[in-house]
Amino acid sequence: MKEFESNVQYIKYLVNKEVARRFFCGSLDKSIDSYREIAEAIIPGPKAMFRCCIYKERHIIEERVRLVLEPSKDNRVINVLDSACDECPIDRFVVTEACRGCLGHKCQEVCPRNAITIVNHRSYINQALCIECGRCKQVCPFNAISEVKRPCIRSCAVGAVKIDEEKKAFIDHDKCISCGACVYQCPFGAIVDKSFVLDVLNLIKNSWNNTSYRVYAIVAPAIASQFPEVKMGQVFAAIKELGFYDVIEAAVGGDMVAIAEAKEFAETIDEKKWKTTSCCPAFVEYIRKNYPEYMEHVSTTVSPMIALARAIREKDKKAKVIFIGPCTAKKVEIKQEDLVGIVDYVLTFEELKATFDAKGLVLEEFEERSAGAPSYFGRIFGRTGGVAESVVKVAELEGIEKEIKPIRCNGIEECIKNMKLASFGKLNANLLEGMACKNGCTGGAASLSHDQKGVEFLNRYGKEAATDNPFEGLSGYDLDTINMEREFGLEEK
Repeated sequence: MKEFESNVQYIKYLVNKEVARRFFCGSLDKSIDSYREIAEAIIPGPKAMFRCCIYKERHIIEERVRLVLEPSKDNRVINVLDSACDECPIDRFVVTEACRGCLGHKCQEVCPRNAITIVNHRSYINQALCIECGRCKQVCPFNAISEVKRPCIRSCAVGAVKIDEEKKAFIDHDKCISCGACVYQCPFGAIVDKSFVLDVLNLIKNSWNNTSYRVYAIVAPAIASQFPEVKMGQVFAAIKELGFYDVIEAAVGGDMVAIAEAKEFAETIDEKKWKTTSCCPAFVEYIRKNYPEYMEHVSTTVSPMIALARAIREKDKKAKVIFIGPCTAKKVEIKQEDLVGIVDYVLTFEELKATFDAKGLVLEEFEERSAGAPSYFGRIFGRTGGVAESVVKVAELEGIEKEIKPIRCNGIEECIKNMKLASFGKLNANLLEGMACKNGCTGGAASLSHDQKGVEFLNRYGKEAATDNPFEGLSGYDLDTINMEREFGLEEK
């Protein structure tokens, strides 16, 4: 596996690593001089690495450092770093050689800004006037108008990425579901997710070796797709070495959720006719913002992250909880009104890698350690289809007679398509599993690797589980004492 998929990912890594390294050395401060020193350490010069000059590069690095050291206080996770935006000088709509100079001139007639003129019997688009509405392309009878979308816009299936009058990208937060697709796809790294790296490190430090309170790490099962060169037990041991009191697989929470989801399905399907899963916060947010009238069909069972965090806090009243995973939307989920305070912070796989290296941890040198004993089904929550398969398994074990007809949405585009079908009463299923990222959590926006092999690694890790029975994966936990419900629904429309 390549260590980094792109230079964008590498730059993010360098910033997080240098901030974490200085934290561990005790030399980190929030002064302007510190920002400049970090930028110069990453971009030593004299030649520019990625941009036009080292001064532009260093300015962008300083802004990135500022976002890590002083993250915004609001709950918005996805934001645009203006200094890094290339303003992508792309003419989105261009008249090609296929233009026949027809008499109709529908393209000209439909343009709301009079941006189209006829020159030598052919259409011409004045890019200074064009607002990229696309009406000309829609009406052209020869398909002679080509469209080239900016990567950020093309990546956003929900239409949350917009372009302002200065040709810079901005996020329409009324539409954004925080899936992070634009963060992953922007070739200039200008769209960033909120960082909790410093918050996590401070939380661990201020625990005084877990004596004043105890800091637990919940690790998403998709971790199995991120460090294939070492054993998972070694990864868990390295996480523990960062200063955590204990490390537990989120797959344990997956087993909890599978049991609760199956029970909820059996109790409500006759009334609701169809249900959706609720594990993916970006998928739930898409429904909330686009189909609020169908929120009653969304499962009220919490996600595995929240289920396990509640279980930990039930056992340990002095617990603090960090979730480690590939998901930017999880950073929104922990701040939602009915869930706030259950998980303290979210650390992404990208940030985890940087923190490992900042502390000089060599994963291959660690002795393996366990992080709980979840079932195969708890672990496959990390890929598309895993949630539905787990619910079906529990239904079989419990003798639930209600027929479960699942449909698996692999990526937000498929979620959008099937929610439209559901709204028209044409959904050929009664359980809609929604995953906003392709291949599920193994393809999460903040993953180190988005390779298709990630699903194979996850399945292999799932098969290493000691059991394929979700009930047996919950040894030491009492579901009756854990609140598996969340409160969103009709009252939040």
